Amino acid sequence: MIKIIAGGKKNAPEYNSLIEQYQKRVKKPFDFSFEFYEEEKLEKFLEKWDFSSRDFIILADERGKNLSSPEFSRLLEKNFNNSKDIIIIIGGAFGVSEEVREKADFVWSFSNLVFPHQLSRLLVAEQIYRAQEISRGGKYHHE
Repeated sequence: MIKIIAGGKKNAPEYNSLIEQYQKRVKKPFDFSFEFYEEEKLEKFLEKWDFSSRDFIILADERGKNLSSPEFSRLLEKNFNNSKDIIIIIGGAFGVSEEVREKADFVWSFSNLVFPHQLSRLLVAEQIYRAQEISRGGKYHHE
């Protein structure tokens, strides 16, 4: 399972509806869940959090590396195969501390553009579903 830790407000109903559609389509190990924290609480949570070697931490940050969808799928698969729990962190409006950024195993940029948090969460949900379909050889992703 993939855990997505997100800062900021919970999703608006229209985003929840779209995200839930992807959640219904994914199967283990690509299934995912969200944990929401208010921005101030997120930073405090991450300061105290044990960045364990059994977890593979992906930080969503515009200063990260762009990946194609097949590359993202391979990154997830590789870590599933290594029995890693995958955690994706989406920071608050001002991101996360440099310390958290340095502790992440991978810093992932969706684009050079900056997106609102709720849209970023939807993008992550869709890309997880797409990664699953790439991994399974499904017809959802076209090259």
